[in-house]
Amino acid sequence: MSTVDLGLPSLPGGLAGVPAATEPQSRKEYVSDQEVRWCPGCGDYAVLAAFQGFLPELGIKRENVAMVSGIGCSSRFPYYLSTYGMHSIHGRAPAIATGLAVARPDLSVWVVTGDGDALSIGGNHLIHTLRRNVNLKILLFNNRIYGLTKGQYSPTSEPGKVTKSTPMGSVDNPFNPVSLALGAEATFVARTVDSDRKHLTSVLRAAAEHRGTAFVEIYQNCPIFNDNAFDAIKNPETRDDAIIPLVHGEPIRFGIDGHLGVVRDGFASLAVREVADLPGGEADLVVHDAHTEDPAYAFALSRLTDAGILHQAPIGVFRAVDRPSYDDQVRQQVQTSKESQSGGSLQSLITGSDTWTVD
Repeated sequence: MSTVDLGLPSLPGGLAGVPAATEPQSRKEYVSDQEVRWCPGCGDYAVLAAFQGFLPELGIKRENVAMVSGIGCSSRFPYYLSTYGMHSIHGRAPAIATGLAVARPDLSVWVVTGDGDALSIGGNHLIHTLRRNVNLKILLFNNRIYGLTKGQYSPTSEPGKVTKSTPMGSVDNPFNPVSLALGAEATFVARTVDSDRKHLTSVLRAAAEHRGTAFVEIYQNCPIFNDNAFDAIKNPETRDDAIIPLVHGEPIRFGIDGHLGVVRDGFASLAVREVADLPGGEADLVVHDAHTEDPAYAFALSRLTDAGILHQAPIGVFRAVDRPSYDDQVRQQVQTSKESQSGGSLQSLITGSDTWTVD
């Protein structure tokens, strides 16, 4: 399967401790016997096909892959994969997956969620998983609408959105999921598109190789309740000027014939400019560095995404930095406690040194 070069080195830390498969895996081994039931034309089909095709590339046993989902159209994902999985409760998938990742270091743990599931009722669980840097991967399908409950506006719907729950137009200011993740100081943050299989696969691979929480926003079209929400970045006539590709180590330049680029604009801000109008030409462009420790740079990149009709948006890996993962540290504490306590018993750990016996 051909992929897009994101400019990131291969760092298989995310799969450390997961048993390798003894024989080559194939896509058919990851396809379940369940009938796939989404609306015709739903972007979820494309993501599922890409994911089923990508999983064998991990080189691990399918029984060492665990999918945890919440509630929503995207959350039917575990049914359609021949791996371990759990269709959990609304918004709580990150919390459940955290427990699984801590208890089972031999698993590659994935969370599949939607913009409503993750950013509304599940917002608190999401941000704490990100800040803790649990070794799991979160795929957030963003269609900017509630699909399963039939078309209410969601936390990512644009201002003025007319829906069944906002007949006069939404007055909410929407979340930018990438900005939110970076604000929580997630160590890996990326964005991709359901219809671009090469790019999607490359981002999935980079996420799998990351040690810690990898957050991937996937623009996903809902043809029934919010069709063409991402038309600008999918239409062949407009996408060159709409997609801002992020490739580590490369100047951020895009548009037909590369006439547009990203430059620094004032304090901690970035802006899109015509390259021909820059005094130094391409030399004035920002060179993308996904490994910048300070999340302010990646956050500034995320703000290039407009909250309206999405006529322009960066696509790729915004941030990929190393930081100790939550589950690794918890397991180390448990091991240290066992070694330091008398006999290494659970009772001695609970009793500790601050208890006494009353005669």
